[in-house]
Amino acid sequence: MNTPPLINEDQRRKDNEHIKLLSVFHFVVSGLALVGIAFLGLHYFMMSSFFSHPEMWKGKDGSGPPKEFFEIFVWFYIFMGVMLVVVCIANILSGVFLRQRKHRMFSLVVAGLDCLQIPFGTALGVFTIIVLLRDSVRLSYGE
Repeated sequence: MNTPPLINEDQRRKDNEHIKLLSVFHFVVSGLALVGIAFLGLHYFMMSSFFSHPEMWKGKDGSGPPKEFFEIFVWFYIFMGVMLVVVCIANILSGVFLRQRKHRMFSLVVAGLDCLQIPFGTALGVFTIIVLLRDSVRLSYGE
């Protein structure tokens, strides 16, 4: 018969504090993703204004930049915009789930994806994985 180990009050208090901090930092990374979306929009606006005025680009040969060049950038903006929106939503959900002590595996997956966002996401992802893999935290999630 396997009985769960007893967790002392100090460990429980430490786990609660760490999870609360992780939740806040997931919201911060989500905010950074929003800043990234704003920067991406600003960059798109600047590039579209540059490419819509070809007289700015005319050189000695009288030709401007190729239109296909900007079309490639449009796909880059779409891809990066979708990625930043997904990161933003996933980190908000993970922060909410951490506070509610629900969906631990979802938070672990988001932490793994955050590890790809150097440097802040990497630090957050590693610490989230370390905290959520503790036996005492696993027990607080009811697993």
